[in-house]
Amino acid sequence: MQIKDKVAVVTGAASGMGNEVMRTLVANGAKAAIFDVNQTAGEACAAELGDNVIYCQVDVTSEESVSAGIEKTMAAFGAIHICINCAGIATGSKTVGREGAFPLDLWKKTIDINLTGTFNVLRLCAEQMAKNTPVDEDGSRGVIINTASVAAYEGQMGQAAYSASKGGIVGLTLPVARDLASFGIRVNTVAPGLIHTPMFEQLPPPVVESLSKTPLFPQRLGKASDIAHMMKSIIENDYINGECIRMDAGLRMQPK
Repeated sequence: MQIKDKVAVVTGAASGMGNEVMRTLVANGAKAAIFDVNQTAGEACAAELGDNVIYCQVDVTSEESVSAGIEKTMAAFGAIHICINCAGIATGSKTVGREGAFPLDLWKKTIDINLTGTFNVLRLCAEQMAKNTPVDEDGSRGVIINTASVAAYEGQMGQAAYSASKGGIVGLTLPVARDLASFGIRVNTVAPGLIHTPMFEQLPPPVVESLSKTPLFPQRLGKASDIAHMMKSIIENDYINGECIRMDAGLRMQPK
């Protein structure tokens, strides 16, 4: 699918990896809706990028909130062709630790935002995509890309909830791709490794340096632009469907 003149919904696009992905799409001629809870950052980004970008204050866990964001997007741009789910949280707690058993509220929050939030947005965007007129000779109507993590495969100590949420995203990729194939909608997932996001700014420099040496090659933290480039490639290559693609420079996470 060509990106130019298409409409993209990007969750978590007010900052970090989602913001880089959204900016890449807009730079290639797309219109974009920022779905994010951070109103200040979202509105500032939309104002900076101009008429081809709108901000929608969206809580991905709420059907009403996502539906309202989709309605605003449809009113502004008339269609949705691309859905990219980047919204998520990173949490940590051992199954049994010094403070006792893993807090169930933290488990539920992690699953609700990362897994249920992803499915909530993709299903409602897909409903709109199914109404599109095909944009090419293959009958393409839409592309959905979700964000998992290498923790889906090699979760570390304390990552039970986070790994389960990301593993769920990996697990839903093929079934949803099969569900939506008849509509001409492709579904893929990217599983990033150690990506230099704002979270890393809070870590001591020696820790960041140590983490940078763990990938095979290149031995550095990934960049948000690396992920954005992959997602752009997935959108443009119509023969990538039902796939989960690791973006980790050969990294295999250790237990801790």
